[in-house]
Amino acid sequence: MPGLHTGCYELTHVQFVLLACAWWLGEHGQAPNQLGLARQAGTDVKMTSQVVRKLAVKGLLEREVDPADTRARRLRLTPAGAELARRAVRAVEAVDAEFFGPDEPAATRLLTRMLRRRPDRPG
Repeated sequence: MPGLHTGCYELTHVQFVLLACAWWLGEHGQAPNQLGLARQAGTDVKMTSQVVRKLAVKGLLEREVDPADTRARRLRLTPAGAELARRAVRAVEAVDAEFFGPDEPAATRLLTRMLRRRPDRPG
């Protein structure tokens, strides 16, 4: 779909997910550490740590020592990271709206029915 090509945002899917989750948590007054971000995103902790380092190298987030636990790193998006997260989330939401159209509940019901009929699932 036009406008969502990863080259436009220079993020992998996992980088987008972690950046968007960090942005969402920050917008809700939380400064997550890497473990909290991994839990929010549903990602592996070690992989999250590697991706967070790459996002830091790109200048999209900062890792700071957590004063409560010096082994942990608190994460904070840079202004560039917050702007990129906002733009990328808007793009994903636009693609979702284009794909599902105005009748999202019907599309959701259809997908749910299709998932229930998978051969590897009973029912």
